[in-house]
Amino acid sequence: MNKSLLNKSIITLIMLFFSFVMIVPFLWMISTSFKTPAEVFEYPIKWIPTHFNWEHHLKVWTGQSSFVHYYLNSLKVAVISTIGAVLLSSLAAYGFSRIEFKGRNTMFMVYLSMMMVPPQVLFVPKFIMFDWAGIFNTHWALILPGMFTIFGVFMMRQFFLSVPQEISEAAFIDGAGHFRIFSRIILPMAKPSLATLAIIDFSWHWNDYENALVFLIDHDLFTVPLGLQNFILENNVDYNGMMAAATAGIIPMIVVFLLGQKYIIEGVASSAVKG
Repeated sequence: MNKSLLNKSIITLIMLFFSFVMIVPFLWMISTSFKTPAEVFEYPIKWIPTHFNWEHHLKVWTGQSSFVHYYLNSLKVAVISTIGAVLLSSLAAYGFSRIEFKGRNTMFMVYLSMMMVPPQVLFVPKFIMFDWAGIFNTHWALILPGMFTIFGVFMMRQFFLSVPQEISEAAFIDGAGHFRIFSRIILPMAKPSLATLAIIDFSWHWNDYENALVFLIDHDLFTVPLGLQNFILENNVDYNGMMAAATAGIIPMIVVFLLGQKYIIEGVASSAVKG
């Protein structure tokens, strides 16, 4: 009993150490956002500023390049993309897990293999396609590709496979079709996995920098990651303003996580029952 308690205590201490290592950059970011420019590179680091300077936070929201507009753009892209990704992933996962057709498993493996293709390889083909379709330099260039996620299909398929086939068979006997079974029976059972996928997908789109950098030109269309470039000046970098903006940028992620944290472990665990 004492040995077991000792092992748990050691594991807990190790986890606390790594948790502290991971949170230190965020603490420095928040601390720097309240410092004066002269205090940014002081060594040893002064974690608590002598005087809390709110000027940088006010500049983020009320300055010439207000982050309100970037926030609205990021919310538009992230919310629409997440809703579309959850819906389309669920429909595709239902087809791959509950509908029998020739070559289903082979098709799924080919689809899954696309995860090995680096996203950067697709920038040029997507640029040409978006320009041809007339959606280059619009938010649709971020939203439409964001609605299709291979990971989301894989995750939802794993959960659907864990649902007993007898449930679907009983519904078929009662006269229900695939769409009714999907919407009335399978989907309500998948709430933890749906919430987990929504949280992960929202974080991807909220933090997406590369796609926004490549496919957006107009300043009015910029998202929060691109808005941080405003603090890179011609001769120097406004670290205080950048850290204040970055602090504001993580607020939606914290809110989304707090609202859905109870579903994350349950959703990931349930998705790994079979596979």
